[in-house]
Amino acid sequence: MPQQKAVIIGAGIAGIAAAIRLAVKGYSVEVFEANSYPGGKLSEIELNGYRFDAGPSLLTMPQYIDELFTLAGKIPANYFKYQKLDVVCKYFYPDGTKLNAYADTKKFAEEINTQTGEPAASVVNYLANSRDIYSITNHVFLERSLHRLQTYMRWDTLRSIFRFPQIDPFRTMHKANSKSFKDKRVVQLFDRYATYNGSNPYQAPATLNVIPHLEHHFGAYFPKGGMYSVTQSLVKLAEELGVKFHYNTNVDEIVLEGIKVKGIKTKAELIAADIVIPNMDIWFTYKKLLKNHPQLHPQKTLGQERSSSALIFYWGIKKNFHQLDLHNIFFSADYKSEFDHIWQQHGIYHDPTVYINISSKYKQDDAPAGCENWFVMINVPANNGQDWDKLIAGARKNIQQKLSGILGGDITPLIACETILDPRSIETKTSSYKGSIYGTSSNNQFAAFLRHANRSSKVEGLYFCGGSVHPGGGIPLCLLSAKIVADLTPTPPPFFAEK
Repeated sequence: MPQQKAVIIGAGIAGIAAAIRLAVKGYSVEVFEANSYPGGKLSEIELNGYRFDAGPSLLTMPQYIDELFTLAGKIPANYFKYQKLDVVCKYFYPDGTKLNAYADTKKFAEEINTQTGEPAASVVNYLANSRDIYSITNHVFLERSLHRLQTYMRWDTLRSIFRFPQIDPFRTMHKANSKSFKDKRVVQLFDRYATYNGSNPYQAPATLNVIPHLEHHFGAYFPKGGMYSVTQSLVKLAEELGVKFHYNTNVDEIVLEGIKVKGIKTKAELIAADIVIPNMDIWFTYKKLLKNHPQLHPQKTLGQERSSSALIFYWGIKKNFHQLDLHNIFFSADYKSEFDHIWQQHGIYHDPTVYINISSKYKQDDAPAGCENWFVMINVPANNGQDWDKLIAGARKNIQQKLSGILGGDITPLIACETILDPRSIETKTSSYKGSIYGTSSNNQFAAFLRHANRSSKVEGLYFCGGSVHPGGGIPLCLLSAKIVADLTPTPPPFFAEK
């Protein structure tokens, strides 16, 4: 019997992880990628002697990466190394307050108490609640398909369902955080975690208050080779397992035969496959690759509100700023107005919260001597035809003024080089509809249940992974989507190569 074949469309982190898992399972695996490089959002940019990680800049839950190497019988540290951060992030407030978010819970709570007067016990209790939400949701809602009856027949699932009110789905994040803390600066700090999946803390359910647990219990990390080393190490592993990558190759269609997958079609040929796994935004999967099968399109899912996007300036900076660390947040003075601009007005607030990632703090060759590589990001709405050139020009000016004021000197002359990523280019480079980084938003208490399933209920052999399907966006959840897909796919019969 010939070896069963799996085709994966897109070499994003979920697609690479799915390729590894299916190769280990016994499939012959080929990955087709439109770009000339792997990684999708998890790629890199080189500019005038500066190197930037293009997309995700925070590493949490590295055990999900290690698991892939272990699964393949390899020693993870031989491929991928990382170090735990003592300080997860530095926060800068408009009133001059500066705060170090230590990874250690007790130290973090004491820092908040010292800088804001908020009782340390409030922080400790809050993070304990974050832990409880994680314990209820993780194994049931994140590591398994929510679209199979078997999931709900398990005792641990039923136990989690009985504890559903404890995950706080009926309040918004902001209401829950305002109840937990008296100081508005602390409320703002924990509200920002809604942006980790492109949502609005004034609308998103308080269930998302699970996210701080990931940083302050499991920790935040820096990969020794920068974030792009995640992609590089996993591609190396996949290739060692026999996975074939085809770059600069657009897939034009998922080919069906009745209600069964037959393969894919590229410009050059028809590639037969037993299973096909798109690792691209679900909107493009249906509208482009299954455009001839409108009866299969899940209209309600495709019509859901999209997540927010990002505007990123990659700046080569001709100076070292010792007051900055790997991760830095400069808060807006009016968080509610900032989110109203994103979600109601579909524009950019004049005083946005600014995130700066500087990987050269840990990987010095990412910038020339005496310089730093600044990844400067603000949250922006999805692309709905706004005048982005005008919005970008205004945002650049406002961000430079804001940072110059807080850092005590004009940063504009220090910018040696610049390149930009905005919702338009995010869409074209990563097949993310409207530039939405996380697919659909989580501004709904039932958002987890409304995400697209990891397996088609209408087409045999069609599966889905990546940030726009269950369980969601971000590196850990994308890796889990690959795990769920691998668990759902049938184990192929033993294959014996002909001698």
